[in-house]
Amino acid sequence: MIIGCPTEIKTRENRVGIIPASVHELTSRDHKVIVQKGAGLGSGITDEKFIAAGAEIVATAADVWGRADIVCKVKEPLPPEFPLMREGQILYTYLHLAPEPELTKQLLARKVTGIAYETIQVGNTLPLLKPMSEVAGKMSVQVGAWCLEREHGGKGILLGGVPGVPRAKVVVIGGGVVGVNAAKVAVGMGADVTIVDSSLERLDYLEDIFMERAQTLYSTKHAIAEQVCHADLVIGAVLVAGARAPRLVTRELLGQMEPGSVIVDVAVDQGGCVETMKVTTHDAPTFVVDGVVHYGVANMPGAVPRTSTFALNHATSPYLRLLADKGLVDAVKESAPLAKGVNTHQGHVTYQAVAEAHGLPYAPLDRVL
Repeated sequence: MIIGCPTEIKTRENRVGIIPASVHELTSRDHKVIVQKGAGLGSGITDEKFIAAGAEIVATAADVWGRADIVCKVKEPLPPEFPLMREGQILYTYLHLAPEPELTKQLLARKVTGIAYETIQVGNTLPLLKPMSEVAGKMSVQVGAWCLEREHGGKGILLGGVPGVPRAKVVVIGGGVVGVNAAKVAVGMGADVTIVDSSLERLDYLEDIFMERAQTLYSTKHAIAEQVCHADLVIGAVLVAGARAPRLVTRELLGQMEPGSVIVDVAVDQGGCVETMKVTTHDAPTFVVDGVVHYGVANMPGAVPRTSTFALNHATSPYLRLLADKGLVDAVKESAPLAKGVNTHQGHVTYQAVAEAHGLPYAPLDRVL
């Protein structure tokens, strides 16, 4: 089978979908790997390293898409890539289709099998989302601290304060992987941290790991409103697997926040949990609504590509090997987690939350294979 890896074209996206170690594993199993020239440079991986591992370097994205049976990426295809997709091809990447009607339409029209990293599920865990959630969670506090600086529109508050001066109040909405990692960094920087979650079991776990260094709070509309209104930094860390994120911070709440407060919405790639949030880029990461600084970069881990690329590949490579070795049908029969990753196949939506988000018919995968 031919596995292809094009260069990412999203703004400041320096990650790459495959690393030399994965190339070596695939080529040693008699598969062919083609990588677009320069695809790994942003992550510190030269073409020569890919070649040494057994890959063929090709000049253009069209060369990759035109030859590959499986296209392995990091981020969802953008409009310039839509015409390159072809029927029967497997696209293996983060897709986040719930807030993306046009991409969903293109995958269906072109009969591409779209396998989304973020919906591959083992029990209650999302193993391919976890490493990037860890990165984004830790980064969210870093960028939040940056946004709180006066020159970036913030209040001019140091997250950890100094003796005699109050610490910044950080509210983390969601106690999953993103939320835990955000809270770890915020606590480590000395902030006053509150984590809000709707699961009592999760709140028990959070109490155990933070041992009173962070306050936990059961999630209700009233509790969120009360916390957000007094926060200096709000981290949106809400996830509903494969579905659009619920809007928990309303426009009305913004009017009750102090000017210069900051919201970092890590859920923005799933539509965001903040009503006023929109997707931004690393080139222009923030905007202001009602005096509140909004940070909505959808590919935050792309800013630390060396860490992110290797962490992501460690999680994605076992499923990629399985797809290459077995082909789609046998691979999803063997791996129930991988089957949950298939969002589109042969013109059908095969993931229920995506179908519901767009008002499209849902076709269970086992019926369309």
